[in-house]
Amino acid sequence: MDSAALQAYIEQHMDCDHIEVHSADNVHFEAIVVSVAFDGISKVKQQQLVYTALGDKITSGEVHALALTTYTPEGWQAQQ
Repeated sequence: MDSAALQAYIEQHMDCDHIEVHSADNVHFEAIVVSVAFDGISKVKQQQLVYTALGDKITSGEVHALALTTYTPEGWQAQQ
């Protein structure tokens, strides 16, 4: 799986305001995910939502590692 495919997969399974996915080897990924779904929940719960959206991609080994940074839309605007 490449970065574009992983990004599309997350977008299909989550309502994202913004998403960026990068990988040097198509197994280890870094992602920034911005979603209104993250409003009012902890960072751990935010990341769990993304992992749930990935379904079996992690357990199957298609995604070996994912360094994940999540933001609410307001938090993302504050970072910019």
